[in-house]
Amino acid sequence: MPGRNFLFVPGPTNIPVSIQNAMNIPQEDHRRPDFAKLTKPLLQDVNRVFKTETGRTFLFPATGTAGWEVALSNTLSPGDKVLTSRFGQFSHLWWDLAVRIGLDVETIDVPWGEGVPVERFKRRLERDTKNEIKAVMVCHNETATGVTSDIAGLRRAMNAVGHPAMLYVDGVSSIASIDFRMDDWEVDVAVSGSQKGFMLPAGMAIVCFSRRALRARNSAKCARCFLDIQDHINANKDGFFPYTPSIPLLHGLKRSLQILLEEEGLENIFKRHRRLAEGVRRAVDAWGLKLVAKAPKWHSDTVSAIRVPPRFDARDVIEIAYHRYNLSLGAGLSVLAGKAFRIGHLGDHNEASVLAALAAAEMAMRDAGLRVQPGAGVGAALEYYRRTAPPLKVKLSSAKPAPKKKGKKGRIVRR
Repeated sequence: MPGRNFLFVPGPTNIPVSIQNAMNIPQEDHRRPDFAKLTKPLLQDVNRVFKTETGRTFLFPATGTAGWEVALSNTLSPGDKVLTSRFGQFSHLWWDLAVRIGLDVETIDVPWGEGVPVERFKRRLERDTKNEIKAVMVCHNETATGVTSDIAGLRRAMNAVGHPAMLYVDGVSSIASIDFRMDDWEVDVAVSGSQKGFMLPAGMAIVCFSRRALRARNSAKCARCFLDIQDHINANKDGFFPYTPSIPLLHGLKRSLQILLEEEGLENIFKRHRRLAEGVRRAVDAWGLKLVAKAPKWHSDTVSAIRVPPRFDARDVIEIAYHRYNLSLGAGLSVLAGKAFRIGHLGDHNEASVLAALAAAEMAMRDAGLRVQPGAGVGAALEYYRRTAPPLKVKLSSAKPAPKKKGKKGRIVRR
C-alpha cells in the first residue's frame, strides 16, 4: 500500500526520525571502559521525567509487564495484602500478575469507563486499623478505556487516614505524556515503558523506586532473579548493567530525553497532548458517538476509546481503516471487543497527523455503515485547533496592494 502507515494505536507509538537515527549505530561493547559516559546521565535524567529528586530509576531489557513484576516482587512477600481496583484490561492484568506471584489481592471493581474510586479506597484503608494492607496498586492511565485517574487525590486520601501502605502506580501510558509527580504524590514505585511517551521501540521497562521502596527490598521474600533490582544496584553504580542491555535503546533514550527535557520540554508536551486529545474528543462528539470514559474528569490525554452504536462492530471499522486507508487503530479489549475502537494520540503527533487519522477514521466508519456526517469530526477538531493555536513565531509576508493608475479624466482605477 503506498504511503506510510498511520500508526494511531496507544503504543507502540511513532518514533521520531532523530531517535531512529540515534539508534542506528554499530554494535558496541557494553562493558567497555567508557560505557558509563552513556548510562550514568540517562539514569539521572529519567528521574527528571518522573519528577523525583530522591527516587532511583532502573532500566530493564523488558516491557511494562515485567515492570509490574519488578515493582511488586522487589518490595513485597507472598501473602502480603494488596488493595487494588479493576476498571479496564490493564488494571486487570496487573491484578492477575499480583495474584500469580502469591500476593493476597483485595479488589474494588468499578465499571469500565471510570477510574480509581478514591473515596472507596479511603474508606477501606480507614477500616484497616491493623495496617494489614501493605500496598495500594493502581493504574494512572487505563489504556483500554481511555481513563486517567487522580493519583494526587488518592495520595491525599491515604494521608488523610494516616495509612502507611506503599503506593504503586502503573504509568506506562501516562509518564512522559501526562503530568506525573512522583515526589509530590509520594509514589513509592512507578512503572513505565519505552514504547509510549518515551517514543522508543518496545523493550525497556523503566521503573522508579522511592527510598522507602528501596528499603523494603531488604524484607521482601517474593522470588526474583532476572528482575532483582539488587543486581542493578550493584552494577549501575559504576554505569553498567548486570546483563546485556539493548544498547540501541539506550542511545534512543538519550535522544528521547533531549527532546522531552530540553527541546520541547515536559510542560509543553503535557499541553500539546491535552490540546490534541481535546480535538479528538470534539470530533467524537461531532460524530454523534460516545467515549468509553464516562465523564470529563476521567478523560485521557493519551488515548480515546470510542464506542460504536450497538448494531455495529468496531472490528469492521478497524479492518477497513487498516486495509483500505493504511490507518492503524487500537482495538477494543476484553468486554469492549467489537464495541469500541481506540485512537492513540500520544507521542510524536501534531495537529496535521491527528486530523489525518480522524479523516481516515471517518471514511472507515462510513464504509462500515455508520451514519457519520462527512467532515463533521475533522471540521470540529480543526476549528478547535485553529482557535487554540499558539501565536506564530514568524512574521507573515503581507501582500502588496495592487498598483494604481489614472484612468480617463484622472479617476483612479485598479489593475
